[in-house]
Amino acid sequence: MEDKEILQKIYDYLFELYGPQGWWPLLEFDGCNPTKTGSVNGYHPNNYEYPKTKNQCFEICIGAILTQNTSWPSVEKSLKNLRNLIEIKPENIINLDIELLKEAIKPSGYYNQKSERLKGFSKYFIELKNTPTSEELLKLKGVGPETADSMLLYAFKVPSFVIDAYTKRILFNLNLIKNNEKYDKIKELFEENIPKNLEMYQEYHALLVEHAKNYYRKKENYYKCPLLKIIK
Repeated sequence: MEDKEILQKIYDYLFELYGPQGWWPLLEFDGCNPTKTGSVNGYHPNNYEYPKTKNQCFEICIGAILTQNTSWPSVEKSLKNLRNLIEIKPENIINLDIELLKEAIKPSGYYNQKSERLKGFSKYFIELKNTPTSEELLKLKGVGPETADSMLLYAFKVPSFVIDAYTKRILFNLNLIKNNEKYDKIKELFEENIPKNLEMYQEYHALLVEHAKNYYRKKENYYKCPLLKIIK
C-alpha cells in the first residue's frame, strides 16, 4: 500500500473505533470526555466551531504551553487554578503577580519557566493582528514545533498537522518512519498524503493520542496494536 492509502486506513479505523474526540478541551464546557482518558470535562465532539472568541483562542494557546512535558489533567488543574484568580485573558496574565501565577500553574510542572513564557506569549497575543504563521510562533521563547502546530490547528484553525511523541511511537511501530525521524519529515508525511482539512487534522491527531494511551504506554503492548493488522 502507498502512504496515502495507509494513512487513510489508519484514520478510518481509529475514527470507527473511538469516534469524534472533540478537541481542544475548554474550561467552559461541562460535557464529559468522549473516552476514558485525559481530562473529565471540556470536550466538544462534532462541534468544530470553537474557539469562537479571542479569549477561547488564548486559553487554547496557553494550554498548549502548559502541556509541555506533562499530562492534560495536570494542565486542567492549572487552568482551573488560574480561573479562580482571574478571567483568563492576556491582559490579566500580564498583570498577575508572578508568584501567584507560579503557584496557580504548579500542577503543570516547570512553573518558573512556564510562568515567564505565559507572560511573554500574552504580550505577543495582545499585539497580534492577523493569524500567525508557524515561523512567527517559533520565534517565541518556549514555543517549539509541536506547540506552534497545536496553536495553529486548534486555536487559529489553520490545518497544520501536529506531531507528538505518541504519533512518532505509533508510526515507528508500524514501520512508517525511521527511528528518530525529524519532526518536519513526519509532518510532511501526513500533509502530503491526507486531505488538507481542518476537521480531519484535528480528529486525526486526537485519535492518535487516544490510541497511544490504550496501546503505547508500555512497550510490551506495542505488538498488540490492531493497526499492525490493518495496514498489512
